Amino acid sequence: MTETPVVYIVDDDPDIRKSLALLLRSVSIDVHTFPTCDEFLAALPDINGRATCLLLDVRMPGMSGMALLERLREQELPLPVIMLTGHADIEMAVRAMKLGAADFLTKPFSGQLLLDRVQEVLRRGQQVPSLSISLEEAHARWDALTPREKEVFDRICAGASNKVIAADFGISIRTVESHRARIMEKMKVRSLVDLVLLSVKLKAADQA
Repeated sequence: MTETPVVYIVDDDPDIRKSLALLLRSVSIDVHTFPTCDEFLAALPDINGRATCLLLDVRMPGMSGMALLERLREQELPLPVIMLTGHADIEMAVRAMKLGAADFLTKPFSGQLLLDRVQEVLRRGQQVPSLSISLEEAHARWDALTPREKEVFDRICAGASNKVIAADFGISIRTVESHRARIMEKMKVRSLVDLVLLSVKLKAADQA
């Protein structure tokens, strides 16, 4: 019999830990929560033989989520990690990807989005997402965006929230969400990580 998948949550906010745990348990996922990275490391479980995922907050008192990710990679533990942050930026997302993060979500996010990403990570296991497209294809996707979508694209990759983007451009949050959905569709990506990687690829080409 296949064992129940398990998700570990490391976040210093008790309300977030509780809400995420309730959400994941509603779809029959085993959940263990930790308020600090040190407590997670002290109770580091045996993760062999189970579909596993770690939801890891980036900014916490004491050891940060990024520092824990570095520690896990140094120990070569096969634990897929989804980074959670309220202040994403390109540099942080790229660093997380180089350290082997499976995904990168910016708060606030919908419960369904989180469930979709967790289920995807549990299915694929420790496989880091890749963006193996040519520069020509990346430019073709970029050229398909409208001028406003390009502006929103840049702001998303800089880590701005939908609320901030809406205020900057004098548009509604719902309009920003619509732009974001079309950007993801036109750029043919499913996560912020892939969107950031595309942005990095395009910026590197422009600076070459």
